[in-house]
Parts: sequence; structure tokens; C-alpha cells
Amino acid sequence: MATRIAEAPTNLRTVFSAVDGYFAGFNAEDYRAVAALFAADGVLVAPFEEPIVGAEAIYTYLEAEAVSMRATPVEVETEVDADGTQRVVVRGRVKTLLFTVAVRWTFVLTAADTIQSAEIKLMASLQELMQFDRG
Repeated sequence: MATRIAEAPTNLRTVFSAVDGYFAGFNAEDYRAVAALFAADGVLVAPFEEPIVGAEAIYTYLEAEAVSMRATPVEVETEVDADGTQRVVVRGRVKTLLFTVAVRWTFVLTAADTIQSAEIKLMASLQELMQFDRG
């Protein structure tokens, strides 16, 4: 069953504190804090990357790839899977130094409100993505 929130709250703690912490830490470029939100075997699935497993690997990846990016959540859905797993889907955008792109984040949370996985999907068309490379 999904619960839709038409506009993302300015404070995602009303949904789940780990998701709120992810966006707050990401936008503050506090990638150590973001990585600490993941379970010990947590996974980050970033666009065009193999799954990144574990807090230290996630920190290293974000430190190398996410500097100067800003993430803006716009719409949030929460779902509970049949097995009780909490899933939070956030749609929004990421602004880089060169462009802004629509993004969908899918977070799977543990019962302890840590991130088991976070999958990031670019919502741009292939044509739009190809234009980014020309810059």
C-alpha cells in the first residue's frame, strides 16, 4: 500500500529520519554522515555504477562524485512491501555545476530506520543525457 505526499515536506523527518538525513547530509556535502545512515551491508546504486556496498565505500564514492551537487526532493511516496519492508520513493531533481536533472531515489529502510539500499535513477531521456556530455 502506498501513501502519496503530493509535495515533499520541507522536513522529511515526517516520513523517515534516515531519508531526511540523507538529503540534509548530501546537500551539506557531509558524505561521512550520509554513509553512516546506511546499514553495515547497505548498498548505494548510483547511475551508471555497479552497486556500492558498505559505509566506507559509499563515503568514498560520494566524496569523489557528488561534490557541489544539490538534491531537491519534490514528491514522496511511502510503501510497505508484503514482507513489511519500508520503501520510500522520492522524486525531485539534482543540480550540478553544469546541469539540473530529474531524479528518482528509492530507499529501502530497515526496522531501525537505517538505509538498506538507495537506488538513484536519472529520469532524463537518452537524448537529454547525451546532451550533457557535450558540455
